[in-house]
Amino acid sequence: MSKERIIFCDFDGTITVNDNIVAIMKHFNPPGWDAIVEQILSKKISIKQGVGAMFALLPTSRREEIIDYAISNAVIRDGFKEFVDYCQVNGIKLLITSGGIDFFIYPLLKPFPISVDHIYCNASSFEGSTIEILWPNRCDEHCTTDCGMCKTSIIRSYPAEKYERIIIGDSITDFEGAKLVDTIFARAHLIDMCEQLNYPYYAFDTFFDIMKQLEAEPVI
Repeated sequence: MSKERIIFCDFDGTITVNDNIVAIMKHFNPPGWDAIVEQILSKKISIKQGVGAMFALLPTSRREEIIDYAISNAVIRDGFKEFVDYCQVNGIKLLITSGGIDFFIYPLLKPFPISVDHIYCNASSFEGSTIEILWPNRCDEHCTTDCGMCKTSIIRSYPAEKYERIIIGDSITDFEGAKLVDTIFARAHLIDMCEQLNYPYYAFDTFFDIMKQLEAEPVI
């Protein structure tokens, strides 16, 4: 009996053309945000610590301006609508697994037929003087990297014995998850990481590329 295909798809830089968190930081340019990014990339601090620290630099008094910019600035990658439809027609479970934030992810995904319980991302609070990031999807006992939004914990909840697990991503937040799956679709930094460790992957530019490869691959 063949396994059920399940896809864990990143959002920032994958579904969208650009990384929305970086775009927000570049646009509003709070002092010190770029140093925090360097600390994340050099692994001096965790992703959770870094993302929380960056958004803590933004005042909640600019809430509407920040949300409006994040939504209006984002561009959805070519073929995503067709890809969502393809998954539905072919009985493929599609989960959005993102280290991004609810205030831009939910509005940007609203036009697509993806149920809310299939969207995993970080949450936010505008109650205080600066934006506070909340973490509803933390690491399980098998993960010690302090992800914030732990993709590997979600992947592990769908056992390899039952599911053919596929990841689509572009960055450092997808790399640990890529170690667990059957198939990797990669772009940008994730390609570099896969090549460093000789992990097989399929490069993609649009979601049409992914659909073409899925059609060519037999179901496990």
